[in-house]
Order: sequence, then C-alpha cells, then structure tokens
Amino acid sequence: MRVFVTGATGFVGGHVARELASRGADLRLLTRRTSNPANLEGLRGETVTGDLLEPEGLRSAIRGCDALMHVAADYRLWVRDPDTMYRSNVEGTRALLRIAREEGVRRFVYTSSVATMGFRSDGTIVDEDTPVTLADMVGHYKRSKFMAEQVALEAARAGQSVIVLNPTTPIGPGDLKPTPTGRIIVDFLNRKFPAYVDTGLNLVDVTEVARTHADALNEDVGRPGERYILGGENLTLKQILDKMSSITGLPSPSMQVPHSVAMIFAFFDETLAGKIRGKEPRATVEAVRMGKKKMFASSAKAEHELGFRVVPVYKALRTAIDWFRGRGYAPQT
Repeated sequence: MRVFVTGATGFVGGHVARELASRGADLRLLTRRTSNPANLEGLRGETVTGDLLEPEGLRSAIRGCDALMHVAADYRLWVRDPDTMYRSNVEGTRALLRIAREEGVRRFVYTSSVATMGFRSDGTIVDEDTPVTLADMVGHYKRSKFMAEQVALEAARAGQSVIVLNPTTPIGPGDLKPTPTGRIIVDFLNRKFPAYVDTGLNLVDVTEVARTHADALNEDVGRPGERYILGGENLTLKQILDKMSSITGLPSPSMQVPHSVAMIFAFFDETLAGKIRGKEPRATVEAVRMGKKKMFASSAKAEHELGFRVVPVYKALRTAIDWFRGRGYAPQT
C-alpha cells in the first residue's frame, strides 16, 4: 500500500509513519522546508517538500497513493496572525480531501484532536456523542481543528471514505518541539513546576495512537464519517505530577493556585513575551481558559470498533522522561 503522510516530522506523525513502515507500507512523507527532520532518521520513504498553505503543489505526490494519512496541523496555543492557522488547518484539509477524491485515493484518515469534544468543568467523562458546538471551542487552535473536522465529516457524508481519529494527549519519545504536554514533563524535570492548578487531562501512549492510525487504513475497520477518541488514563494534573515524582524521585509540587492567579500570570507573560518581544509565551490566556475544563474522555467506541487498546500510561511517561533526559532537555538526575 502506498500512503501519503502529512506531519511525519512531528511527534504523532513520526510514530504513525514508523508504524506504517514497519508494516511494509510504501511511504511518501510531506515535509516543510523549515521542518526538523530528526523524526525521519532511519525511516524508509520518499520525502516530499511542500506546505498545506499551497496544497495544489502536493497533487503529484498524492497521485498514485492508495491512502492519505493527514496528521499535520498548525498546533500553537498562541499565534500572532491566526489567519495562517485557519488557512493551514481548515482550508489545507479541505484541499487535501478534494485532491484525494480527484486522484482516486481510496482511504483518507484525518487526525483531529480530543480538543474538539464537549468538555465540562466538573470532570464529566465525555465521548463522541457529547453535545458540542463551535461556540464551545476556546481559542484559534481548537476552533480551527473543530472546523477542519467538520469539513472531513462533510466529505464523508458526500461519499468519501474518511475516518476521523481524535487522540487525547499523547506522550512518549520523539516529542521534539516539545508539545504543551511535553513542556509539562520538561518543566517538572527542570524543577520549574512550583505549583499546579485544578485541571485534568487524558494521557495516552503515543505508540497505541500510531498503531490504531495504521489499523484505520483498512477499509473494513471503523465506519466512514465517524469520530473515534484515542485515549488512555484520565488524570488530574496533580496525579500526573505525582506519577512523575514516583518515577524520578523529584518532589511533586504541593501548592495549588486558583485559575485566577494562573490567568494573571499568563496575561502578563503573553503580553511581554508575545506582543512585545514577538516570542511564544510559556503560559497563555487560552491555555489557562482551556485548563478550567477537565479533559476527561472515554475511548470505548474506538475499543469496540477499531480494536484500540487503553493501556496504563506509566510506561509511556517513563519512556518520555528518559527520552527528554537523554537528549539534553533536562538533567539526567
């Protein structure tokens, strides 16, 4: 099977590409000129330089492929010009779907995000059927992913073989950037996590996410036009920090601060770093607003229809810690 993969230089995309390669897939991997190629090292496949902002330039690479795995996204919680994010995440997805149809690509797997689900502040465990609208989305990233997901579902309703996967918060090796969750780990390892807020996440082993992506290329797996949450353990931030403490021996913060205090810090950090210095802030108002909702989710539908496995997150968390330490993100001890 020949598969066109976007986002292979990223965290989740890199794992997806390696899982596909291990199954013998013939890969065409989209990279941008500015991408860090480290996650492609030793990976067998043809690299294609291009950009979701110029999708027609990808047509020749998509031509002849049996499937398209769209993992790439503009994932930033702070952005000076949000128009670029919408062009990439929404219009880029729309164009890829169209080109895939025109080129006869049989299967399209779209990697969305659990961020598009209808989370509540009381920690209610949500699923794919929990009511949600665009108005519930906090910030440009969530809004753009929600809109892109709707584009993918619309294509499926029109008859295209499209399946939507919604990973929760993946952890494991290869988080080069790192992602916001990777930053939590790195900050903890560098003893820059003096306090915590009352929030919660669902952590998932990135290798399980990648395995299910590869399984989803089989047209007998899952149902076109359906969303599938790929998650693991529902944990409060304090529980995550305590798990890292048990792995590393480093102290877990004991001071909880209210969201209002975190919001004030984020406001000043965003103003100074983002608006004045033009750099991405460490804390953003959007992230704090998102943190008011505990992102607890169920993966029962993916378990039943995709064969997804919900596994304990301890091993993936330990692997991530070892990876970050081994590559100089944090001290070894």
